[in-house]
Amino acid sequence: MSTSVMNRLRDLERELALRTSESRKKDDYIARLEHRLDERDASVRHLRNEIDKFRQVVRPLTHHIMAIQMSADDLVVYGGGGGGGCCNGGDHHGHAAGSLFKGRPTRQAISAEPLRTTDPLPIVKVPKSSKSRELIKGAVLDNDFMKNLESTQIREIVDCMYPVEYASDSIIIKEGDVGSIVYVMEEGRVEVSRENKYLSTMTSGKVFGELAILYNCKRTATIKAATDCKLWAIERQCFQTIMMRTGLIRQTEYTDFLKSVPIFKDLPEETLIKISDVLEETFYNAGDYIIRQGARGDTFFIINKGKVKVTIKQSNNAEDKYIRTLQKGDFFGEKALQGDDLRTANIIACDPDGVSCLVIDRETFNQLIAGLDEIRTRYKDDDVLGRMSSTNKEFQNLKLSDLQVLATLGVGGFGRVELVQVNSDTSRSFALKQMKKSQIVETRQQQHIMSEKEIMGEANCEFIVKLFKTFKDQKYLYMLMESCLGGELWTILRDKGHFDDSTTRFYTGCVVEAFDYLHSRNIIYRDLKPENLLLDITGYVKLVDFGFAKKLHNGRKTWTFCGTPEYVAPEVILNRGHDISADYWSLGVLMFELLTGTPPFTGADPMKTYNIILKGIDAIEFPRNITRNARVLIKKLCRDNPAERLTEVQKHKWFDGFNWEGLRNRTLTPPILPKVRSAIDTSNFDNYPPDADSPPPDDNSGWDVNF
Repeated sequence: MSTSVMNRLRDLERELALRTSESRKKDDYIARLEHRLDERDASVRHLRNEIDKFRQVVRPLTHHIMAIQMSADDLVVYGGGGGGGCCNGGDHHGHAAGSLFKGRPTRQAISAEPLRTTDPLPIVKVPKSSKSRELIKGAVLDNDFMKNLESTQIREIVDCMYPVEYASDSIIIKEGDVGSIVYVMEEGRVEVSRENKYLSTMTSGKVFGELAILYNCKRTATIKAATDCKLWAIERQCFQTIMMRTGLIRQTEYTDFLKSVPIFKDLPEETLIKISDVLEETFYNAGDYIIRQGARGDTFFIINKGKVKVTIKQSNNAEDKYIRTLQKGDFFGEKALQGDDLRTANIIACDPDGVSCLVIDRETFNQLIAGLDEIRTRYKDDDVLGRMSSTNKEFQNLKLSDLQVLATLGVGGFGRVELVQVNSDTSRSFALKQMKKSQIVETRQQQHIMSEKEIMGEANCEFIVKLFKTFKDQKYLYMLMESCLGGELWTILRDKGHFDDSTTRFYTGCVVEAFDYLHSRNIIYRDLKPENLLLDITGYVKLVDFGFAKKLHNGRKTWTFCGTPEYVAPEVILNRGHDISADYWSLGVLMFELLTGTPPFTGADPMKTYNIILKGIDAIEFPRNITRNARVLIKKLCRDNPAERLTEVQKHKWFDGFNWEGLRNRTLTPPILPKVRSAIDTSNFDNYPPDADSPPPDDNSGWDVNF
């Protein structure tokens, strides 16, 4: 071997050694950075935990500032007083579930007044100039929340806004007042302040007060006219009626389209409604080929607007042969849903204004049909009858006077939750929730209360807190339920900072079982969060607080805005109507919070939180400790389109190897075993003073409910 080659080899060896050394140094540096990052993550979790504990001292100062700034707290645990505070008549009572968290600020749930689906309010259109219309439309499209609305909804909002005027120095919105109107500035200038401190100035073309069109809530700032002002306004009930009406019209129209398609005509109504929910609107310009002959495709089209022409290419002719013209309501490509994906003709947009088509692909269609065809048989109706029969027999002669109050598990604006025992039986205890009839009537929650009683009374699931009996006196309604003395899941989450995969999988599995039971009966829950998950003495989780739960008709939706801000689904925020798919969204949020200690969507105020939710789960950065399979499952649960959310959660890879049978039979060992020394041990809850309320006076609510 020549000397030059030998020298070249030595040079290469030295260069390789140098690069290897540099690579090791970089690896060491990266390892140190990762170690420091882990230490900082641990420090952040520790500090967050210490802050939560410190807030126990300052809670009286922050109690009404955090979360949604509602006027009163609802019941802390074992249910939120029937609906958790349906906002009506100027007062709002939200869940103060956080009050039991040894100092954690309240994370309140909210609920707007129910919409009248059978007899909606009339839509009154107000004439306005084209200049004003453009200004209002521009302001709406410039607003972080309202820009997410559909074009038809925006057009109707513009139509219905009415003019208002305020003189200089007038108060348009007062901090602390309950609001129901959203405004658009047309002329003038306003000043925004909070706690008498100037924040900003707004001029024409701006929207303000938009949170009030979602639900009844207190204004968080004062807006004062700095000059004479001309504004446009719309009331919440009008806004929500527009949202509901456009959604129902669209659903009816799409469903009617589907009924005209041979492959859909024999499907039940509820299935057609589900399919209509996944149809995506796609626009094509004149001359665009929507389908090209000979190409492979898996997509089915329904013409929503415009016209298309159908042509066929003939082998001996350069010119395509014209077959016919299709228009609104016509469809094509249906064979692609059945597997025949070779296109046999050209479909060309021929309308000068373009063509709008409703589109669904084969995979989405097959997944949807497969999911709808799978019938859950684990829970039978005779389970309900058997449970109600045995419960009624055991507690039928029990009177309120037979119960002895031992301690308080929670307090709130509607009453208290007491730990009680039956005088003749000291071996077990119960939770007794008491609710003031006058406040139920004041906030118009009668139907919520009756719905909660019905759903809980029929529930026969080991993952749902059982209701044994109800009572009433002149002042209160009472619900006697099983006591879960292991405390709230949030308390454990707060103390640990976050859970690992295995622990999160167990608690998520408990919730999935509860949801399976409810959803098999077309019951939507709507208020999932760690605060509403209680541990029994064995460490299993039970779902509690059915104030927002509602039984739906097959294939139908509900329109009331309710839930806890960090957990509400996009379709709830946008008033598009929602069904049990909203519960799967909240399941994804719960997984994220259990794995990290905080929910994925959090903002400085509810409106900011909603805007973050509307940006979607893909805009959220996932921490490194969330495994790939967990991340994939969360994203499948938090799909923007409700119909695309994963519902067969048990089959996902994240649950591979999980002992579902052991969970259902309660032979699976829970990850955390609570310390409960006896049937009257309340050490897992905060201490509360005895009830100092006066004896029940005559109730003047006018509601003599059969409870």
